[in-house]
Amino acid sequence: MFRLKANTPRWVIILIDLILAATALCFAYLIRFDLKADRTLIQTEWQILSKSIALFFAVKLIVFYSFKIHKGLVRYTSTEDIRRIIIAVSVSSLIYFGLGLIRYYFMDGYFLFPMSVLIMEFLVCILLMLGSRFLIKLLYLESIKTNQIEERVLIYGAGISGLITKRTIEKDTRISYQIVGFLDDNKKMAGTRLEGVAIFHTSKLEELIQSEGITSVIIAIQNPDEINRKKVVETCLSLHVKMQKVPSSKSWINGEFSTKQIAKINIEDLLGRIPIILDENKIAAELKGKTILVTGAAGSIGSGMVRQLANYQPKKVILLDQAESPLYDFQNELLHTFPSLNFEVVVGDIRSMERMERVFDFFQPNYVFHAAAYKHVPLMESNPSEAVLTNVKGTRNLVDLAQKFKVQKFVMVSTDKAVNPTNVMGASKRIAEIYAQAANAQGITKFVTTRFGNVLGSNGSVIPLFQRQIEQGGPITVTDERITRFFMTIPEACQLVLEAGIMGEGGEIFVFDMGESVKIIDLAKKMIQLSGLEVGKDIEIKVTGLRPGEKLYEELLAKEENTIPTHHPQILKATIRQENARQLEEISKLIHLFEGQKNTEIVAKMKQIVPEFISNNSEFEKLDLK
Repeated sequence: MFRLKANTPRWVIILIDLILAATALCFAYLIRFDLKADRTLIQTEWQILSKSIALFFAVKLIVFYSFKIHKGLVRYTSTEDIRRIIIAVSVSSLIYFGLGLIRYYFMDGYFLFPMSVLIMEFLVCILLMLGSRFLIKLLYLESIKTNQIEERVLIYGAGISGLITKRTIEKDTRISYQIVGFLDDNKKMAGTRLEGVAIFHTSKLEELIQSEGITSVIIAIQNPDEINRKKVVETCLSLHVKMQKVPSSKSWINGEFSTKQIAKINIEDLLGRIPIILDENKIAAELKGKTILVTGAAGSIGSGMVRQLANYQPKKVILLDQAESPLYDFQNELLHTFPSLNFEVVVGDIRSMERMERVFDFFQPNYVFHAAAYKHVPLMESNPSEAVLTNVKGTRNLVDLAQKFKVQKFVMVSTDKAVNPTNVMGASKRIAEIYAQAANAQGITKFVTTRFGNVLGSNGSVIPLFQRQIEQGGPITVTDERITRFFMTIPEACQLVLEAGIMGEGGEIFVFDMGESVKIIDLAKKMIQLSGLEVGKDIEIKVTGLRPGEKLYEELLAKEENTIPTHHPQILKATIRQENARQLEEISKLIHLFEGQKNTEIVAKMKQIVPEFISNNSEFEKLDLK
């Protein structure tokens, strides 16, 4: 195909423009005489016109050259080029009018051109010059389009973001997309058009995919209804339609959107729920001007908590963690993202009472958000002494210091694995809960516990593991086809921890509405599909068997516990059984067992403290038979 890529000489463009101007003049005369001029009339008009035709071309040449309308690259004609052309033609017409007056009053009594011809020439000249440029631009764009198979695309969202997406796609010559229509949740918009493209209601998606051969759907809504978005994604997955999304306008490069920024849909988009609405005023009133200590600050939940806290103008936030490199990276992120946040980075281990006491004594925190913990089930099953040392002793250190230094509120981040635990990690977190709850009545510090399930994208969670396995070509490993888990995004979990911590009056265990549990094998299949691959053909799924201590199903409440609602629909309060003083004595004995590091004795003591701790698929099952 002929490709319009070579630069055309400037003199050729000037010549073409003059030819177009002459064509416009001829057309204007034809219109003046209704296309019926006889030979005599033409000769008469030519006698008058012949005296000014040279002047016509001279004026056009000088004006066009002065306004540099020949300088712009025709194949990239822009609004600036259009502006220059309109001004140049207007100026030349005004000059003709002025010279015509001079000729009429001071020479032979004729105008250069009749007024009707002058007006018609002005309009037709602009039309021809602009039309020719856009025709060349269109031919050029068509000539450089890729030879890829054309994708038939629907844009989900008929608002500003959707419109910008449409325009950006149409301008990008590197991709071959045909925009079939817009999808929108607003029924009133269905049946209308946006820049000539039809708008359909979301409910018509499946029908459109089948009837119009849709191969791709781009989600362009900036703040979509999570339920509707989930339905759209699920429909596309079931019909093997590629899914993409437009990022938040905040991440657009220099405020401008590029097709390079269109990204794949993440698994989080399938598991998202209705956005959380926080009591901003109450949170701000509680935290503004306060010193806040966050343990495990370099971890997924701890760092998420800091990002949330940064919005409420605390006096200072202390970032405590023993992980030096992640803490350093997070420090740099905060300096860039929250330059006005007053924070202090402290490298320290919650297991060291002496180090923690120095931290409390120096900073005198008003609030403590305790997110530091060992959380990996198989690792802790093999290392019970470490689980006790960090999750139990570390928590005891912080609880005791919070009381000693009269911390206003202590919020502990726990897990659903603490409910009817089947593994060492869950049991260690339940013991930590018991100690914190017991301390609530012993001083002025209010101790609040928050409990939730798996967090999407957190360090060591299943989703990053599946992503790595897909990138490596598989297989994806699933421990059991029946296994299910609750999931929540990091920001969502941190928001609920913040809300529950502020609303708590002390002694409560708050559990979060985790939505519906998800089968892990279904999660794996969807992640494969979202990667544009096929299960069994491109990526295999391998069932490996339950790991030590792993549950098939997670719980948020023990059998002895019930819930009562709170002011927030996604936060419930557990009504828990009362723990006895003997348990606190046993917790101290458990911590002292670390010195001998005899795993069997440690786990046996944990089972004594938490009677509902029944090991599953673990070497410690033998202890449950006694």
